[in-house]
Amino acid sequence: MSGVPIIRGAGELAALIGDWRAEGATIGVVPTMGALHEGHLSLVRAAQGECDRVIVTLFVNPRQFNNPEDFAKYPRTEDADAAILAPLAVDALFVPDAAEVYPPGHATVVSVGGIDTLLEGAHRPGHFDGVATVVALLLNLTRADRAYFGEKDWQQLQVVRQMVADLRMPVRIVACPSVRAEDGVALSSRNQRLSPDARRRAAAIPQALTAAARAIEGGAAPEPVLEDARATLRDAGLGPLDYLELRDALSLAEPRPGHEARLLVAVWLDGVRLIDNVPVCLVS
Repeated sequence: MSGVPIIRGAGELAALIGDWRAEGATIGVVPTMGALHEGHLSLVRAAQGECDRVIVTLFVNPRQFNNPEDFAKYPRTEDADAAILAPLAVDALFVPDAAEVYPPGHATVVSVGGIDTLLEGAHRPGHFDGVATVVALLLNLTRADRAYFGEKDWQQLQVVRQMVADLRMPVRIVACPSVRAEDGVALSSRNQRLSPDARRRAAAIPQALTAAARAIEGGAAPEPVLEDARATLRDAGLGPLDYLELRDALSLAEPRPGHEARLLVAVWLDGVRLIDNVPVCLVS
């Protein structure tokens, strides 16, 4: 036994949350698709530092996958996930099946206009509709006061923030820094699918992003710097490259001097699609 209470039904979860609310407890939620790593655990620790009760959700959401093969290959490691959470003593692991989340007759889709069509949205049409819909459902099911998301999925974070603001949902979205391995690679469940050689080559991603960010912050013109970064990734054996762009950190539109910016990348490596981002301070 893992020691982590595993809940599969929405009714059981609602009863537990009702007890917590009767105690006056604050609730934090960490939505995940499983295959947990230290990045997820950092979110759990942040939630435990601010909330009385913490729920981790584990649901591989079929509606945010454009490629059925990618959905089929996504790691599913419930037993290992429960074991890795056990030392943290989370209050509940919510593991619904697809029918629990999307019961027969479910017809509503949450769409966040504008930001969902850029970058990831352009390469994965409908992806953010699936993300926004499942996050809205999970926030409603958990009745969380705070929800914790990593900055590695930067565009997803902005989509969720926009949705919560637009729908006036009574939950605070808490962003937590990306967790990286010693070589700078952002921790990701997809890293498990990389061969040892590919995993070594993945270090070129944070190296190229960091070098580009420093050059732009030093006053270099962005586009030549971005071209150099793209070439660096190609030379390291990565590709195809979906995008490597400098964007406004919040709107993901073209960056504006004096505003927070973000350098974002999506690149393929041996059939695995990896994303990453770093902040860039533009000269005003």
